[in-house]
Amino acid sequence: MLSVQNIFFGYTEKQVIENISFTIQKGQNIAIIGESGCGKSTLLKLIYGLYDLDEGQIFYNDTPILGPKYNLIPGEDYIKYLAQDFDLMPYITVEENVGKYLSNVNKEEKAQRVADLLAMVEMSDYAKTKAKYLSGGQQQRVALARVLALEPEVLLLDEPFSHIDNFRKNALRRNLFAYLKRKGITCIVATHDSADALSFADETIVMQKGKMLEKAPSKELYFNPVNKYAASLFGEINEIVVEDENGTMTHLLLYPHQLKVAQSGFIQVLVKQSYFKGNRYLVKAILEKQVIFFEHNMALENDTLVYLEVSNKVS
Repeated sequence: MLSVQNIFFGYTEKQVIENISFTIQKGQNIAIIGESGCGKSTLLKLIYGLYDLDEGQIFYNDTPILGPKYNLIPGEDYIKYLAQDFDLMPYITVEENVGKYLSNVNKEEKAQRVADLLAMVEMSDYAKTKAKYLSGGQQQRVALARVLALEPEVLLLDEPFSHIDNFRKNALRRNLFAYLKRKGITCIVATHDSADALSFADETIVMQKGKMLEKAPSKELYFNPVNKYAASLFGEINEIVVEDENGTMTHLLLYPHQLKVAQSGFIQVLVKQSYFKGNRYLVKAILEKQVIFFEHNMALENDTLVYLEVSNKVS
């Protein structure tokens, strides 16, 4: 089990991480989401032991994870950290990069291990290619294979799919997270992509300005966000204020798919633009000078008035 206990950290006197605590069970996949600069990457580096904490403690199975004050070489052997810069050796081949830290005692076993990892990240065809000739997305896939080569107990990934094309990203995510579950590897992913959280994470941590707003199952966070900021990390969000029959004002957080056109509804909006999204349209409309987004199965004519009703409320 990984335990983070009341940690504080700042590069200067200003705190970047402020009073964060949580635990992660073995084999869990945890996503960390939040706006740029909220402390996601710094939190991963602290867990890896790259920096010394100002306050608090981090433990893995009751063993403290210590920073460079205590370790000549920061980091722990059982934890692997994949940063956004990949750190591949440019003048050796893909297979040499992946197998660099594997033992040469059994060369056949090593070669098979490298081949299996390259197959998982769909880079088998580039095994003999030098890393310097790869695209950014290809380098990122090789870097993923390399951090998995020694099969860590804990894997820390910082935006691991940011350079990878969408058509390949989905398959890679499925392959990677299925592999981690099969091996019982604990994984923490700092990401801007809500699909990493909703589709694959057991739980999601929401961060804002160095603080942890919430940690809960991803589906629960999606349907019951703590505030508008948290909801916005999963996509477009509408905040609508309505008044009930008793005169009480209620704030509703509604995703576009939760609003639909009806003969009558609780609000009337003015359509301004329809955006084709493949199987639906995202419609931009105005509600009393406020921009509202909802989904519809066809484009709507601009400057027409429509009623909207709620299909499923968030909060």
